[in-house]
Amino acid sequence: MSLNRRYDFVLLFDVVDGNPNGDPDAGNLPRTDPESGNGLVTDVCLKRKVRNFVALTHNYSRPNDIYVRERAVLGHSHVEAFKTLNLKLGEASQMPISQEYADSLSQLELPPGVTIGELENESSVLEIDATVDRKELKDWIKENTNELSKAHKKILEDALKQMKGRQPTKDESDQGKAWLCKNFFDIRTFGAVLSLKSAPNCGQVRGPIQLTFARSIDPITTSEHSITRMAVATQAEADKQQGDNRTMGRKFTVPYGLYRAHGFISAHLAQQTGFSEADLALFWLALMQMFEHDRSAARGLMSARGLYVFEHDSALGNAPAHALFDLIDVKRKAGVEAARQFAHYEVAVDETKLPKGVTLHRKIG
Repeated sequence: MSLNRRYDFVLLFDVVDGNPNGDPDAGNLPRTDPESGNGLVTDVCLKRKVRNFVALTHNYSRPNDIYVRERAVLGHSHVEAFKTLNLKLGEASQMPISQEYADSLSQLELPPGVTIGELENESSVLEIDATVDRKELKDWIKENTNELSKAHKKILEDALKQMKGRQPTKDESDQGKAWLCKNFFDIRTFGAVLSLKSAPNCGQVRGPIQLTFARSIDPITTSEHSITRMAVATQAEADKQQGDNRTMGRKFTVPYGLYRAHGFISAHLAQQTGFSEADLALFWLALMQMFEHDRSAARGLMSARGLYVFEHDSALGNAPAHALFDLIDVKRKAGVEAARQFAHYEVAVDETKLPKGVTLHRKIG
């Protein structure tokens, strides 16, 4: 059952001696606001942790599969959607080839969608499915230059030219979008751009849940550490160091930072994607436990410290989100010069000013 109420929430989490979200364009330094010095964690980083938690607890099983995951080829999910719905993707290419070429091509590990078959007269044919990504096949031909003769390349390129794809109709795109929303948790939760050039166009999905960047309550200090690995990767490095076998590196950490992020859940968009009460319960669980299953040496000790959920009694809501967020005040305790633990902060929640029709749920805190 889709949601029929709006939600807004505040998430508090902290880090001790770790890097909560390194910036690859800055040597993996912790992200900061250059003017204020406050630490930042992107919304993309937080969504990735939610995706990872759902994948961990549901093992990529439908209807809680994950669309945006490591090494995923997004177009494959679109093709699966159209095939499952029996929607035509185009016309496959069939090029008759000699038995000699068929035998030699069969010895190669052909990419998905490219097969060697037989016609009714038992002659061989090279088949390229209409779902094959043209660019992927061209890249495969380049990567296998040494194994392919000029004749083989020409056959593959000519067969690729004969393949005829087709643009889906709006109704077909909508059907594909609905199938993807139904089977992938992150699409119906966060939305996705499904208008790919290399796969059936399924439009765009606006997700019901949106997150802000997380910002630290106080400016953070970045600590730089030199680290040593007592080993080298190659024999050449070992010979150069005459057996010392040391590799030096650097590591950046935040001694302590308490971060605050805001989130919004739209009942109207939930109805469009099919985001349900069960999905919402899974999302709350992910926010509460995602740091427990995302441990690494780089991230130090990260913990969820507060999850405050404002539930409206209507789909449109009963108060502006910013007015609700202002009811939660987080500040460093008086006399604490350098916060190094959560106990150095105090969280004040003024429930006396809750607007009519809004209920506060303290999931954590």
